[in-house]
Amino acid sequence: MTYCVAIKLNAGLVFLSDSRTNAGLDHISTFRKMIVYEKPGDRFMVLLSAGNLSISQSVREILQVEQLKDHEGGEPITIWNAKSMFDAARVLGSAIRRVYDRDAEALKNADVDFNVSLVFGGQVRGEGMRLFQMYSAGNFIEATSETPYFQVGESKYGKPVLDRVITPDTPLAEAAKCALVSMDSTMKSNLSVGMPLDLVVYEVDAFKSDKVVCIDSNNPYYAMMHNNWGQKLRQVFDSIEDPVWDDAETDTPLKMPAVRHSPLKKITSPAEKLI
Repeated sequence: MTYCVAIKLNAGLVFLSDSRTNAGLDHISTFRKMIVYEKPGDRFMVLLSAGNLSISQSVREILQVEQLKDHEGGEPITIWNAKSMFDAARVLGSAIRRVYDRDAEALKNADVDFNVSLVFGGQVRGEGMRLFQMYSAGNFIEATSETPYFQVGESKYGKPVLDRVITPDTPLAEAAKCALVSMDSTMKSNLSVGMPLDLVVYEVDAFKSDKVVCIDSNNPYYAMMHNNWGQKLRQVFDSIEDPVWDDAETDTPLKMPAVRHSPLKKITSPAEKLI
């Protein structure tokens, strides 16, 4: 399995991915899940992938050369000449469908689902930053101010901190920290997600980035963040008052009547009805 997260902010974009792939407990490998496409001064794009590794690798390979016909009879559209991130996402969708047309039937005959999930984001000169989540059919949705991030892979463990912290106004450095905490929470609870990690931070209108780092278990910042997050969580947990069940005085009683609902009914004999 894997975990990838991408965040769209007013100040820029943050991308983070792990690199663990497993086909059972005795077959764990390392494959990078992130690709950066950069044409300085013109465009900057990042692709994150999860799902079937053979499918995602095929999609990434075909994306390099995939072309869409221009309805106006002009030059075919590629990710390198697309005039918008929307058109670049259309090219990616076409690449996904090309792999489906080639491999889906053979995969079905082998009882393997055509399963790939991608996140594609960046900026093309002439428009603002955009972020898309791509599906196995080649269709996609776009991030909004209400939903400024996308996850693929093992998303559930790292989602709560993103929901509590991330808004469009979150600074880039803070968002990168939040993404790393999200990844750390995921790795704590799921062995199928693991290092090394790839982190990319892009500043709006830069059309390039030198904030690209590979993080392994020896990374001092990650070790500091991991230790502090665990310790602070424990401290906050310990600072919360335990629930009180007896008549002891407390400002925050737990055993109080609910406003609109009654307590669960106990069944005390076989003759009693459940409802």
